[in-house]
Amino acid sequence: MAKAVCTACVAVLLLVCVGCGEGDKGKGMQLSPSARAGETGGLVPVTSAEEMDLVEEVASARAAYRHGLDLLIAYYRDSGNHMKRTWAEKELASLNVIPQYKYVIDAEIAGPELQALESIPEADALYTEALAYERRSRKLLILRDKDMLRMAIEKYNDVIRRYPTSNKIGDAAYRAGQLYHHFKDYRIAVTYYERSFQWDPATIYPSRFKAAWIYDDYYHNRERALQLYREGLEKLPRDRYLEWREFAELRVRGLSGSPPATLEP
Repeated sequence: MAKAVCTACVAVLLLVCVGCGEGDKGKGMQLSPSARAGETGGLVPVTSAEEMDLVEEVASARAAYRHGLDLLIAYYRDSGNHMKRTWAEKELASLNVIPQYKYVIDAEIAGPELQALESIPEADALYTEALAYERRSRKLLILRDKDMLRMAIEKYNDVIRRYPTSNKIGDAAYRAGQLYHHFKDYRIAVTYYERSFQWDPATIYPSRFKAAWIYDDYYHNRERALQLYREGLEKLPRDRYLEWREFAELRVRGLSGSPPATLEP
């Protein structure tokens, strides 16, 4: 018990430091050299072994903190101390709403070199399962079940992790990007959008347009945005995504001097 509670105290200090800064819409953000050059894009620095170790330590501390609170709740319940049990339950409830980021992004680790090559039945089944979670998230016309959406993201990432040569990895990256976009995690979303067409250059999805929009509207990287708008116009069939094509054509003409237009994908 004492060891768990001690570990929990360390975890508290760690958790205080996380979750601050996702709402800055990229202002003042420094792009990686590859993003500036327009080579592989991406707004997230390459993950190092040291970072992986630190992230694993934070994940372990989180788990220990939660376990310590569970033990406290059980102890106070068994001992009949209602007041302290209530304190511990409130602390656990607060823990459940604190932002807890993964930090290690699957599409980042995979890199831009994967290729969507072959049909793998297991990957197809996993992708279908992810789609089912997305559908089940739509409880109302507007509101969506966030837990279901996170499960869908995890399944799409499973496709990428477990079947890196599957012809579904580009689709999985695009759909995961859509969900990160929904959560307003723009730094992550743009990485997944770019992986979608890097892994599957013939993708039928408008991932180039959506990545361009984020670079344009949120990060004001006009060079990269212009490149991706042009690629989207060139590579997607002219009879698809007509609204996006019209917007991209306007932005290609306007990027020489006008401010970014506003269009929420």
